[in-house]
Amino acid sequence: MSALPSLRQLGYLVEVADRLNFRAAAEASFVTQSTLSAGIKELESSLGVELVERDPRGVRLTPAGEEVARRARSVLAAVKDMVDSARDAGAPLGGIFRLGVIPTVAPFLLSGVMSRIRDEYPDLKLYLREDLTERLLEKLRAGELDAALIALPFETAELTVIELFRDEFWFVARQDDPHAKKKEMLVRDLEPGSVVLLEEGHCLRDHAIAACGARGAKSKALLEATSLTTLIQMVEGGLGVTLLPAITLDAGILKGTRLVSRPFSPPAPSRTLALVARRTSPRRRDADLLADFLIDQRRGSR
Repeated sequence: MSALPSLRQLGYLVEVADRLNFRAAAEASFVTQSTLSAGIKELESSLGVELVERDPRGVRLTPAGEEVARRARSVLAAVKDMVDSARDAGAPLGGIFRLGVIPTVAPFLLSGVMSRIRDEYPDLKLYLREDLTERLLEKLRAGELDAALIALPFETAELTVIELFRDEFWFVARQDDPHAKKKEMLVRDLEPGSVVLLEEGHCLRDHAIAACGARGAKSKALLEATSLTTLIQMVEGGLGVTLLPAITLDAGILKGTRLVSRPFSPPAPSRTLALVARRTSPRRRDADLLADFLIDQRRGSR
């Protein structure tokens, strides 16, 4: 039986796959370039296949290299979970917990939760990473995060999903907008072309388009914002209307503006906030406890 690849060799391959540069991969691995190159060659020799294509123009992975790198990420994540499980066995919500959060949730939901967790679990070191959903899930699957707070619907295959609560969308416009005089807004009255959205990549954009119904799917917004702050400024400047989740309104995002919010008539469009984690993660119990905190926080703010 031929020797199995070492974790170090697999780690070298993943670094090369991420950077497509031997020097940068060696620096990230804290070894010399010759050491990393030798490790890759040993891995190729043990597997009997070329993994990395080298030429003067650069470095690229072969199809076999891509597949081995993909599996290597899963292996390394599982080993890290094993180490973390042994290290953190016992005390709940202790040690380092790495939580990813999407930008349309982080500032509006976590402030009260953070202070409560610090009071009740002083040994916990909660590290937050704010990013778009797709990148957070990539880091979660690679073992770089312990859990991620996202909004559904979103593809979460192979992950454990803990649904927290439904977050309804509200219609937001200037006070002089004709729809602002209504007590409730009808989804069918939305003109998709006038709805200001976040730019591509934000799941809130997709949720807002879905809320507009079939017409929204066929229409393209004329204006896009890079953040919720910019979106608010664009609507206040008369460039259109928008849809905002209830948690942002409860947090006072419209305070100091000339904008008003109106609920939608039932059934109101919404998204579902959820905490997702790897099924093999040793921090699953901590994720469950954190989910309870978030649900309690939401109930207390209503």
